[in-house]
Amino acid sequence: MGTVSLPDTWVYALRLPHDPRAARVARMTVRAALSGHGRLEVLDVVELLTSELVTNAYRHTNGPASLRLTALPSGRLRVGVWDSHPGIPAPFGIPPRDRVPLSPADAENGRGLHLVQEYADSWGGWSVGDGGPLDRGAGKLLWFELGAREPGGTQKAVA
Repeated sequence: MGTVSLPDTWVYALRLPHDPRAARVARMTVRAALSGHGRLEVLDVVELLTSELVTNAYRHTNGPASLRLTALPSGRLRVGVWDSHPGIPAPFGIPPRDRVPLSPADAENGRGLHLVQEYADSWGGWSVGDGGPLDRGAGKLLWFELGAREPGGTQKAVA
């Protein structure tokens, strides 16, 4: 009998209702998936950035959101968050991407997208659908990636 090796690539997808608890559910899902796959070296950053994108989806739309967590063959990890608003915020637009200025220290919000540009290796976004009368998938998808693991389990940046 042969040994079965677990795949290096996997995908988890989660549909989130328009609910203030959605970011917490997304964090719990990310924590469970990454812990289960032994990706603890990126857990805190992925959890933080996922929470920021899901929170923005809740705050700036009136509809549901979707989360997709993907381990790529290169060892990179990609997180995508879809929501129903078509606007692509900086820094996710078409290159050259606008940098998000740092919010004032006394601001109550406005740091999430700055955190993405500081901690993710790459990020981007695109509009989904054409917004026509038959289009049921209008909105946007924002994503970020973190680098691959070295053979010893450490993370390396991939250009």
